[in-house]
Amino acid sequence: MIDRLVEKIQKTHAPIVVGLDPMLGYIPEQITKKAFAEYGETLEGAAEAIWQFNKEIVDHTYDLIPAVKPQIAMYEQFGIPGLMAFKKTVDYCHEKNLVVIGDIKRGDIGSTSAAYATGHIGNIQVGNKTYTPFGEDFVTVNPYLGTDGVKPFVDVCKEEKKGLFILVKTSNPSSGEFQDRLIDGRPLYEWVGEKVAQWGADCMGRDYSAIGAVVGATYPEMGKVLRKIMPKSFILVPGYGAQGGKGADLVHFFNEDGLGAIVNSSRGIIAAYKQEDYAKFGAEHFAEASRAAVEAMIEDIGSALERNR
Repeated sequence: MIDRLVEKIQKTHAPIVVGLDPMLGYIPEQITKKAFAEYGETLEGAAEAIWQFNKEIVDHTYDLIPAVKPQIAMYEQFGIPGLMAFKKTVDYCHEKNLVVIGDIKRGDIGSTSAAYATGHIGNIQVGNKTYTPFGEDFVTVNPYLGTDGVKPFVDVCKEEKKGLFILVKTSNPSSGEFQDRLIDGRPLYEWVGEKVAQWGADCMGRDYSAIGAVVGATYPEMGKVLRKIMPKSFILVPGYGAQGGKGADLVHFFNEDGLGAIVNSSRGIIAAYKQEDYAKFGAEHFAEASRAAVEAMIEDIGSALERNR
């Protein structure tokens, strides 16, 4: 799967991923009104609104991008109907030939971690039949429990030819409370980065490992160090746009081949119509605003990489 992601990035010239993290407050009134008219002001109505919102954005951006990243919590908050909307979103994105990164941030030990991995990137046997429960291509994994929590994901990843992005240095302000703590003179995130490189050495694609890392755009200097520690790991970079990251900050996340990183923007794209730069589109044309935001992001990152060569 890592080879397919690389090929999609090369084909689109867009090392970006659109975060499909919908909140009801992002969804234009015309969509929620229609969903509520059909299903009422219910969890089912909210899930239908989310699904229709996602579909419009995907329809207007899929030809520009290699991948999407739905954050499962935004769907889980609406219970079972929300999870059904998550699954519909994953399947629809696959129909549009997009790579799907399930942002699930799971991490446990033994059979529990194995069950998470099976549910999201694996297959499950039920009697004589085999099912694919969610079917993402990559998932995000929290490594706090160490190898015990990561290895079950790696095992399924190998078997199904899928991929992982392991949290190394996250973009949230308080990440340093633990991640920056010094251990034998080095911050914890560097030790985690070294483990990611080790786990990934046994899961190589052509040029990059199927085991990647999550490193926030808001910490470019740390990204520079981690790029050297994990030369064969793809880096998923959250924090672009709405959280302050810009293309010029991101060049060190990439290798000299212009690959090695994929940058996420969520509300900066899916709620672009609410921003001053795209207000001209209005809520009626929210998906066109999202397309314009994707094009601007591609230009920003592409120009920064070109200047750095």
